[in-house]
Amino acid sequence: MSVQNKILRTANAPAGPPDDTETSVAQALIDLENNVPDLKAELRPLQISAAREVDVKGGKKAIVVFVPVPQLKAFHKVQGRLTRELEKKFSDRHVVFIAQRRMLRKPTRTSRVKQKRPRSRTLTNVHERILEDLVFPTEITGKRTRVSVDGSKLLRVFLDPKDSTSLEYKLDSFSSVYRRLTGKDVVFEFPATAD
Repeated sequence: MSVQNKILRTANAPAGPPDDTETSVAQALIDLENNVPDLKAELRPLQISAAREVDVKGGKKAIVVFVPVPQLKAFHKVQGRLTRELEKKFSDRHVVFIAQRRMLRKPTRTSRVKQKRPRSRTLTNVHERILEDLVFPTEITGKRTRVSVDGSKLLRVFLDPKDSTSLEYKLDSFSSVYRRLTGKDVVFEFPATAD
């Protein structure tokens, strides 16, 4: 299987030819498919739509892999293992998988829209889904929006404390990726459990 077959450009993915990050992620997926026999069946039908590098605090980088929405469920089945394998390949880079979703603008009086805009295409909904994809193996247990005096908003997201050991080191990457994709400041934390 070639690198071109692993990259499926969906409607809102970049239109140009694949860049270095995308080709290296696609090649890594092909290598895993060929070398790891128990992942072969799950990885064969999967494709990516784009990949992008994001700078994280401390001079590190994170790789955001965008996947077509219909294939998201299949990615979730192998995501834990796939993330570990890809992070081994791309040393000191965190890997996150996010669905390539489409937003539709709010209809105005002058726009000639035949259909009502589905709720899943709204900006708010897409941003919430990006947040859920970002932290996938764990679940979001709570959110708090803090508005400061100057009007800036800070979103505090509480994650499931049972996954704190496996995700603690990635929280800065999650914040940086979410800010890069949506422009919103967010802080991820695990709520203190009362023992």
